[in-house]
Amino acid sequence: MAYPQPGPYPAYPQYPGQSGMPAKPPVPKTVQNAFYLMLAGAGLTLIGTVVGLTQTSKMRETITSKNPTFTTTQVDNAVHAGIAIAAVFGLIEVGLWIWMAFANRSGKNWARITATVFFGISCLSVLGLLAASAGGSGPFSAAKASGIGVAIGIITWLVGLAAVIMLWNKQSSAYFKPPQFGAGGPGYPYPYAMPGQEPMPPAAPGQPGAPGSPQPPADPWSNPNPPQQ
Repeated sequence: MAYPQPGPYPAYPQYPGQSGMPAKPPVPKTVQNAFYLMLAGAGLTLIGTVVGLTQTSKMRETITSKNPTFTTTQVDNAVHAGIAIAAVFGLIEVGLWIWMAFANRSGKNWARITATVFFGISCLSVLGLLAASAGGSGPFSAAKASGIGVAIGIITWLVGLAAVIMLWNKQSSAYFKPPQFGAGGPGYPYPYAMPGQEPMPPAAPGQPGAPGSPQPPADPWSNPNPPQQ
């Protein structure tokens, strides 16, 4: 027995009742201010590095007083090493400031935590800077122990403190929360519909499974018209 060919099913929209990825909220003023503060911190760090690199005479005096047996060549080598170390660490610190500024403005919560950890490390750095200004040892500390170097270091630390306070402000915390998907809408009252999805439309008249149409045999290998005896 031949069955009529099924016709095309009507088109339905896919997955009604479900919401997509919510739009990113605008950057809060507190986060934007923290962004500007961190860029200012990068600029201050660069200035402090340049100032430290110009303190070669103070570095030489510190090295000579701490190591009176050093020859002129040894003193020169120590000064050059101190300049190189100060330049490398200064550029790395500038890069970290800029990286954290843009990552936090993008709403990355890990960046907010990382920036806070960096600020904690900077607190130790300020303590070391104050100790160096009181008579520390080594060319690297001598390069940053001048009065202007200490002043720039303290101002930079205050800028970092203000940025961290801005990042952990209540208004900023909502911006750093991960995006949430909206709840799905009501489903269709049809026995084959999944929640929030389009149900299978009923069979059209004349198709297998529709009311009043011929039904296929339960056993596909059976003969629907057995021979007459």
